[in-house]
Amino acid sequence: MLPPTYRSGWPLIPSVSPAPPPDASDMPTPPSDDSHLRKRTPSEKPPSSRNAPATPTTPAQSPSHGVPNPSTRTSKLLVALISLALTSYFAYNKLGNIVQPSSPSEPYALCSREGAHIYTLDAKNPRVQCLVVNGSKFMSSGSLDQVLSHWHETTPGQPHVRFLKPGQIVVPGLSDSHAHVLEYGATKQMPLEGTKSIAETVGRVRAYIEADPDILEDKTKYVEGWGWDHTKWLLEEWPTYNALEADPIVAGRPVVLQSKDGHALWVSLTVLQAMEPLPDEVEGGVIVRDSFGKPTGVFLDNAQDLVIRPEPTYKQLQKRFAATVKDAHSLGLTAVHDAGFNPMSLEFFRREAQSSTLPIRVYGMKYFDETAAYWGDSFDKIIRAGNNRLSVRSVKIFADGALRSGGAALYEPYTDNPETRGFMRIAPEMLNEVIPKFMKDGWQVNVHAIGDRANGVVLDAFEAALAKANVTALRPRLEHAQILAQRDMARFGDLGVIASVQPTHAISDMWFAEDRLGPERVKGLYAFRSIIDHGARITLGSDFPVEDMNPLAGFYAAITRVSPDGTSPHGPGGWFPEQRMTREEALKGMTLDPAYASFTEDILGSITPGKFADFVVLSQDIMTIPASDVLSTRVVATVMDGKPVYGAI
Repeated sequence: MLPPTYRSGWPLIPSVSPAPPPDASDMPTPPSDDSHLRKRTPSEKPPSSRNAPATPTTPAQSPSHGVPNPSTRTSKLLVALISLALTSYFAYNKLGNIVQPSSPSEPYALCSREGAHIYTLDAKNPRVQCLVVNGSKFMSSGSLDQVLSHWHETTPGQPHVRFLKPGQIVVPGLSDSHAHVLEYGATKQMPLEGTKSIAETVGRVRAYIEADPDILEDKTKYVEGWGWDHTKWLLEEWPTYNALEADPIVAGRPVVLQSKDGHALWVSLTVLQAMEPLPDEVEGGVIVRDSFGKPTGVFLDNAQDLVIRPEPTYKQLQKRFAATVKDAHSLGLTAVHDAGFNPMSLEFFRREAQSSTLPIRVYGMKYFDETAAYWGDSFDKIIRAGNNRLSVRSVKIFADGALRSGGAALYEPYTDNPETRGFMRIAPEMLNEVIPKFMKDGWQVNVHAIGDRANGVVLDAFEAALAKANVTALRPRLEHAQILAQRDMARFGDLGVIASVQPTHAISDMWFAEDRLGPERVKGLYAFRSIIDHGARITLGSDFPVEDMNPLAGFYAAITRVSPDGTSPHGPGGWFPEQRMTREEALKGMTLDPAYASFTEDILGSITPGKFADFVVLSQDIMTIPASDVLSTRVVATVMDGKPVYGAI
């Protein structure tokens, strides 16, 4: 029986914004050595995807699951009356008083009136009408009748019920399996992406200096930026320090500019002179020189370690982290895998986790420095610290460089530069030595490998480790796994190696890849379907700030293999369309598979009773709408531990 009066809906549960960073004194982060300057730890990354959002469209209708799909006006009216009655019923307690959540921690149900529009990624119950959250965890899922019946059997009272708006869906909290958290925050300082020439890039540096009086008036202050991409300039060439010195405002200052893919640094004459004397060669890296043998100011891969700069302060790192988290939450990300904790970033995240609950889940890979002593048997792993939000139980090793800069290690020479096959950044002998050691000591080993030779060498090392460790149980990962020889494809599944890939790299690189690799070898580049068909798991990431942070951009690239404007070198059907992923595989690659790849599938990755209530409300159904409409999808709410951190439910 309906109550005598009716009040529609429930108060929105608002997002819970992370508390602002404490007003810590602007003191330097405790250094990892005795110096206030650090050698730059390289981080890998090729070029960016241009994500131009499409115009929003009306979502396609999908079949209802668990709820009738009325086709007549009468049945629609009946469903509306039932919905009204249910909403009214839950708006009142047994005394007839309106019940409103006093805090977001109270139990609630979130349901769709349109059918099973909650994608759980739970194999036992893949699509449901409702989910129920109790505290920080999912309590149950199913149809409205099922969840209410379960509630009545286990819990006194009634859950608060909210309904999705028409067209909206729910998916588990999204994860980015390969990202650079603090580096992304740093790119907000002076972004250089999108310039068309060296002169335009220098112009941005000048504008940045002129906009900051402290830097303008003090020529000793370091000027740092990120994102230049020489392959996108009208004249494709490496920059030099001369271009920086030619501008009267920029000249004479210490300037350090990181390339878009993270594999090159461009520095000013002031920085170059401070680095002298330079070695003739750097193993696994290149000091770019002119025709007279003089350094030009560009350093590739391991040679970047020679560049020194001041350590950022703790307060600066907090600002970078906060900037990253703000964008991540707005895009539906609840977890990130940080692909390379150097001593500074490791100490920062450890300190943050000890002082407060991290605002996002972070799975960190501890950076391996081949010049340092082996530490796998002495460093204590960090597992689910800070309220299950920080883990450091994997090691990150760099095998080679990047395809864009010609550093990816290939079996055969580059088609467009037959004089080189790229290079390994670490000797195969060392890989065969340290990988079994780390695995024996219980570490997950994650290796950056781009070229087919690099991937083959790393798979050899994983295979050799079988004698000392259960490789599959330790879930080793090939980060990028970009170019694979056919003979290496099957070894992923056989060894239990996870392919950690970035789909937006594919639609960025497809425009130059065949010129670089040739018509046959290019077929092994970003071969996602072949990897899956050989029994391997694929986990998806963006490599932000190299590519767009938006996980839906990766979803779109994985299922279409076309640019955001719908084009590709092979036409609108996609670049090597036979390598596309299904939507189900792509969603799994952003949810359940990243949880598996970070040893958290028992608590994260799906909407399953007992797991932490991380989920995302999307404005339209990415599983059914035309692929061209995916990029117009908005994140309505991002929820962690049952509480919105972005938007409202």
